[in-house]
Amino acid sequence: MNTFFLAQSAAGMNNIFMIIAMIAIFVFFYFSMIKPQKKQQQERMKMMSELKKGDQVIMVDGLHGKVDSINDSDKTVVIDADGIFLTFERMAIRRVLPTAAAPAQDLKANEAKEEKVETEEKTVSQKKKLLIQLKTLIQKINKKRPQGRFLFFYCHD
Repeated sequence: MNTFFLAQSAAGMNNIFMIIAMIAIFVFFYFSMIKPQKKQQQERMKMMSELKKGDQVIMVDGLHGKVDSINDSDKTVVIDADGIFLTFERMAIRRVLPTAAAPAQDLKANEAKEEKVETEEKTVSQKKKLLIQLKTLIQKINKKRPQGRFLFFYCHD
């Protein structure tokens, strides 16, 4: 009877571990698949709500065009693709391209990057000068020492 009780308690623990494993798998799937998909869907809905006339867009099939008009009741947009006006559903828009205000920001960002590169080049040139001075100093010290005895410093080009 004692072994029967132990067998039942072991089976009960096995069931608890199975339930914990199932919960862990559900949590893993939620955070790895469901939550990122919801976030992406929210970003897409935000992009669709901010869509306005004159925006440059890329459609799902790769067509590039400009939004000519938006119909909120039908949830459709009219796209001007080089003089050809096409009507699509809003969800057919893959992404909205940046407008003319964005290149001005890009210009400022490029100027900041150029300044950063210039300062990095200056620091690199200063480091090179210091390394050259250190190399010449080590060479002078090695020349003054008796033959066969060198410092453990080695400078390579």
